[in-house]
Amino acid sequence: MHVFLIAAISLDGFIAEKTAQISTSWTSKEDRKFFSERTKKAGVIVMGSSTYKTIGRPLPGRVNVVYSKSASYEFKNENEGFVTALEPKALLNELESLGHKEVAICGGASIYSMFMKAGLIDTVYLTIEPVIFGSGIKLLNDDIKVTLQLVKVDKMGENAVLLEYKVNK
Repeated sequence: MHVFLIAAISLDGFIAEKTAQISTSWTSKEDRKFFSERTKKAGVIVMGSSTYKTIGRPLPGRVNVVYSKSASYEFKNENEGFVTALEPKALLNELESLGHKEVAICGGASIYSMFMKAGLIDTVYLTIEPVIFGSGIKLLNDDIKVTLQLVKVDKMGENAVLLEYKVNK
């Protein structure tokens, strides 16, 4: 099972501003296109309930897995999505038993941290957008020490950069 973290960050390292209404409108159309294509290729996306609320609906063409201990969301069936509170490794085992080969970890910081801390991330896709927030929500919210190997750098549009890293295990 290949597991990747996919995120966009501001130039000063934040995945979102700290506001009541979190938005992804600050990311470039190129990043949104990459996110859509790469996560559809994976077939499964995993996110926390706040990220799901920000998106506001199941993303089509992917199984939407939402981490929550209390919330319930309406999905047509398990192919559209489901809610879980499983430990990351147990979730990946379940997804693998269902025939999935790749999973995209889509945020937020708690979910990124949970999977990174468990040592389950193989690849990191990080788009650096040309905005500065000054403060906000960091990519990871725990003290995590991981080394990465740069695989690829791509310019996205006029001003953004996509970095691809392999996680050293």
